[in-house]
Amino acid sequence: MSPKCSVERRTYPPGQHGRDAQYKRGRTSDYNAQLREKQKARRIYGILERQFRRYFAEAVRRSGPTGGNLLMLLETRLDNVIYRMGLADSRPHARQLVLHGHFDVNGVPTNISSYSVRPNDEITVHGASRRLPYFREIRAYMDDRSRPPEWLSVDVTQDGVVGRMTRMPERGEIELPLNEQLIVEYYSR
Repeated sequence: MSPKCSVERRTYPPGQHGRDAQYKRGRTSDYNAQLREKQKARRIYGILERQFRRYFAEAVRRSGPTGGNLLMLLETRLDNVIYRMGLADSRPHARQLVLHGHFDVNGVPTNISSYSVRPNDEITVHGASRRLPYFREIRAYMDDRSRPPEWLSVDVTQDGVVGRMTRMPERGEIELPLNEQLIVEYYSR
């Protein structure tokens, strides 16, 4: 999130009397903190409420800590993996590239941004897309961008960029300003 994001920058309610209202109300409620954390996660990943609720239900069904499972499911979305590989400037940019059909998963053209990438899946730039100026020049920028996380491997070859998800991410490797326990508490009401 950028410093301009009002969710992080402003801790008081919006409006003319927002700052004064906070002092009159006292501290924020637990519900407010939980809701803000859920909304922050939704905005980071660009997911609507119904889809986020489905991810939470899937995280509850899996064994292990629910909050960690939720973040793992969100991190393994195809648009997020493309962003983490360094092939896009942001998650919305990665979503647009996926929706336009620029990537193959295991050799199959995939244009579903919520596609769940599994370990050992290989992500490549689609054959026709390799000739586009963006993907021809991306190799030069790959060194300048941040390194992908340890659970992803990225190989820049003469033919293009090949990424592979080597294993499922762990909570310690997901560096986001989120407290997933508050999200679990929100949905456990």
